[in-house]
Amino acid sequence: MTTCVNYADIKARYGNKGQGKLPFIPGLEAAGIIEQVGDEVISFVVGDRVMAFPHHGSYAEYIVADENLTFAIPDSIGFDVAGSYGIVSFLSYKLLTDVAKLQDGDKVLIHSASGGVGTTAIQVAKALGAGTIIGTVGHTTKISTALEAGADHVICYNNEDFAQTVNELTDSKGVPIILDSIGGEITAQSMKCLSNYGRLVVFGNSSGEYGQLQTGDLHSSCRSVLGFSLGTTRKEQPEVLKDISTHVLRMLESDQIQIKISEKLPLKEAALAHQRIESRNSTGKILLYTEYS
Repeated sequence: MTTCVNYADIKARYGNKGQGKLPFIPGLEAAGIIEQVGDEVISFVVGDRVMAFPHHGSYAEYIVADENLTFAIPDSIGFDVAGSYGIVSFLSYKLLTDVAKLQDGDKVLIHSASGGVGTTAIQVAKALGAGTIIGTVGHTTKISTALEAGADHVICYNNEDFAQTVNELTDSKGVPIILDSIGGEITAQSMKCLSNYGRLVVFGNSSGEYGQLQTGDLHSSCRSVLGFSLGTTRKEQPEVLKDISTHVLRMLESDQIQIKISEKLPLKEAALAHQRIESRNSTGKILLYTEYS
């Protein structure tokens, strides 16, 4: 079985995702072969290749998942990709299509563009017909990763005023879609380059802070600030993920989405994997595998 490390795992370990029950097992997604099925399961049988969002963590040899949070994977997709595509690709597709309402030719600004979600969102946006795609990163060493994923321009927000640069790139009009998983000052600054009728989508706060916004920034400009959580959706509206799975798998099979795996570690090295993520020096996905994978 394979799983991967998401930033949400770090937050959960620190207790920033609510009070969990002990023993605590991190992990949100995994891929493997079905060993057993419940009496009421009708979509899967023992031996099926699947990826799933489990009940109680995925850093384990075996996991348990609901049928409606389990998705068949074709033979053409290996377990390495299957164990790491769920969060990043489901989230990217949902953010761009249903939340941000991406239209053909729309310019898109994606923060944290070199990470797992960022590099995937760039590819999904391009596949959906986005126009100019601008990424931001926190360090110049990450610029090449975002460019390789397909971004047209990449800005290091610690070295320059990203909002000013975005406005320069868009003839002072700004962009209609911004994907923000950082929060804090980045969220506040994003409003300075969000176009009229634009949508700022907030889906995380890796900075540890939430941005402060003024409602006056929304009224006459007809702009919107939208929130989304894949975790909440998995709990409250899991049925919407089936349709997303179909679209995402089609993109993976046609190579419109390529999941970059930067490192593959045995499950016993999970602590090291977390250190890599927390250092903010990693790019792409870090995979964990059991000895049976």
